[in-house]
Amino acid sequence: MPYAAPRICQCGRVVATGMRCGCQAQRDRERKARHDQNRPSARQRGYDSKWQKEAKAFLATHSRCVMCGAPSRVVDHATPHKGNRKLFWSRSNWQPLCTFCHSSRKQSMEKRR
Repeated sequence: MPYAAPRICQCGRVVATGMRCGCQAQRDRERKARHDQNRPSARQRGYDSKWQKEAKAFLATHSRCVMCGAPSRVVDHATPHKGNRKLFWSRSNWQPLCTFCHSSRKQSMEKRR
């Protein structure tokens, strides 16, 4: 089976197919750091001790991920609340997810919207 040829990065380095150049990874780290500087902390976004208590109770009654059926570990907002406190606390907007589905599948779905 033939392999694709390596490519030349913008910095001039030869990069194997399917790999990322170090300069690209560095740019991504810098971009994410700039974004995180402007982002409120989890506590400021509402994920405080009250949330932890409610999420734990929710997961006690909803033990399976709605996407894959694995044991759920995360309470996710089906519709992103974007600071809307009423939507944030609406249990009808909560869904149990496993860590994998929350960190990969759900994030990919939200990026496509």
